[in-house]
Amino acid sequence: MKKYLSFFRLRLVTGLQYRMAALAGLVTQFAWGGLLILAYQAFYRSDPNAFPMTFQATATYIWLQQAFLALFLPWGFENDIFESIRSGAVAYELCRPVSIYSMWFSRTVARRVSQAALRCFPVLLVAAFLPAPYGVAPPDSAAQLLWALLSTVLGTLVAAALCQIVYFTTFFTVAVEGVRAISATLSEFLCGQVIPLPFLPDGFRQVVELLPFASTMNAPLRIYAGDITGAYLYQTVALQAFWLFALVLAGKLMECAAMKRTVLLGG
Repeated sequence: MKKYLSFFRLRLVTGLQYRMAALAGLVTQFAWGGLLILAYQAFYRSDPNAFPMTFQATATYIWLQQAFLALFLPWGFENDIFESIRSGAVAYELCRPVSIYSMWFSRTVARRVSQAALRCFPVLLVAAFLPAPYGVAPPDSAAQLLWALLSTVLGTLVAAALCQIVYFTTFFTVAVEGVRAISATLSEFLCGQVIPLPFLPDGFRQVVELLPFASTMNAPLRIYAGDITGAYLYQTVALQAFWLFALVLAGKLMECAAMKRTVLLGG
């Protein structure tokens, strides 16, 4: 465990160096968050009772989405890992006396945490001072905040586990672009980034909420916004824990299969 914590710490420190990239991302996220809220406001003005979430809850969801986008980013893959698989440089990783899955998992989590740490506080600070209902509303209780934090941790780990599935899938393909593009596109829609999942048609929404993608961004943001409460809250967090276990197990099995049948390209 100590060596994987070292990988986590090194990747975290490296990620915290990219301050100018974080600043550029902040400008984009402020602009995009404001445009989304104005667009939703136009729809809510037409018929406020036609939507499954209040406008305040939707605004809170959007600002939290922008603040913590890096934690759940559907396309938040590491190019270095894909390139090492494509070129055959992954052979050097395989020589290390470590589990390549655990090493990549710790690096993935560290990268997401470092990117979010540089961006979340300015977004949350500005959104907290916006007039209601355009800003971030405080949680109704301390318990709601704690559940949201727990769900955020689980959601980040589930997102990292999904990344590992994509990484190890590329061991069995000639080119990585197809797998990467399909997984990012599916995740972006099914995790609630394009639109919050409650806005989907009921039958389709119920299926999507059972998928692992919904256990990343959708769950923690809706818990904080007060859209997931009561027994449904416990079911949502339990589902996150289930998907984390299932995806890590699947990734480990894929690691074993990849190590037995790996063909290294390059010289």
